[in-house]
Amino acid sequence: MDILKNVLMALYIIASIVLIVVVLMQSGKTAGLSGSIAGGAETFFGKNKARTYDAKLKRLTKYAAVVFIVLSLVLVLLQ
Repeated sequence: MDILKNVLMALYIIASIVLIVVVLMQSGKTAGLSGSIAGGAETFFGKNKARTYDAKLKRLTKYAAVVFIVLSLVLVLLQ
């Protein structure tokens, strides 16, 4: 049982570091007037919106958050 806790704790630490890095790598929503005009045009005219760098980071953030929450609940239940 101690080995399982140690493995889960290591995965928990890795998931938390990944979550922090992915959130910090994302661009902000308010980039001033020029960023809002360019961003609006990009989302309106962009055909490959799901393939952009920001979209991939957003998807990775969702997965990392789910893994982090599930590992948190499992570690609490094991104690």
